[in-house]
Amino acid sequence: MAIQWFPGHMHKARLEMEAVLPKVHLVIEVLDARIPYSSENPLLAELRGDKPCLKVLAKSDLADEAMTATWLSYYEQSDSLRAAAVTSEDVPTIRRLKSILTRMVPHRRDKTTAAMIVGIPNVGKSTIINFLAGKKIAKTGNTPAITRQQQQVKIGDGIMLLDTPGMLWPNVHNVNSGYRLALLGSVKETAMDYADIGFFAARFLLAKYPDRLAARYELDVMPETELELIEAIGRKRGCLGKSNLVDIDRASRILVTEFRSGVMGRLTLETPQMMARERVQTAARVAEAAEAATKKDAKRKKRFRDKQRAQRKSREMDGR
Repeated sequence: MAIQWFPGHMHKARLEMEAVLPKVHLVIEVLDARIPYSSENPLLAELRGDKPCLKVLAKSDLADEAMTATWLSYYEQSDSLRAAAVTSEDVPTIRRLKSILTRMVPHRRDKTTAAMIVGIPNVGKSTIINFLAGKKIAKTGNTPAITRQQQQVKIGDGIMLLDTPGMLWPNVHNVNSGYRLALLGSVKETAMDYADIGFFAARFLLAKYPDRLAARYELDVMPETELELIEAIGRKRGCLGKSNLVDIDRASRILVTEFRSGVMGRLTLETPQMMARERVQTAARVAEAAEAATKKDAKRKKRFRDKQRAQRKSREMDGR
């Protein structure tokens, strides 16, 4: 599955972000603690350059606690990065982010600090802004892409926060990242297939958390394949159609919805080691695709030139 969901307002947001970044002193990137790698926008790293960046791992109450600590340590290894984990229930922790921001730019003491906050759709960015501001400034909800335009918010401690729309990038080249983004609700439903995402979730859970599956769906015997698991869930939850066959789409929706809600416990889908491995694999696939596209374009141009030569030769023969 290739994720290619880049609505017009996201393209506009990128252009606006590029225009305003030179005036920004630091960047706050809100990530999903369950998928820090896949929820990290590669466009941002390209655009921000060496500006200080605070990585905020949101929804950390849904992620594996030990793995969140691993990710925080990983980010703190970089001189230009700092990291913190937050949840929507722990307001004091969110508000303490302001003190981290001021320490990241000590040269801005007694001056207004311009901080740009960015994040993919449905990562919890608006909730964090509202708690930082101490009032409801940004719209919140479980639907991706609620914020549609930039806005400036004073959050105290001399910090002016520039809010930006949730932005994916034009092509999610890493197939696994595309699945993870869709699984956790960062992609609109119209751009994904629930059965496809359900099978991805089933594969992951069978490999990493079979005990959670057994407990949640009261499975006496663990299915061996993702199809068998989806069918078992469907039968347990009454997703039956004609001839007593399981409705795969309905059963997949149940698995995806419950995965997102956290009822199966705290789960993290990525590790720093996995990220490094997938980056290499993705770069290789992108290079192969670019090479194939170049060869295809060269063949197309050759056919066009050959056709033109044949037409010229035909005209010359007719003129004799």
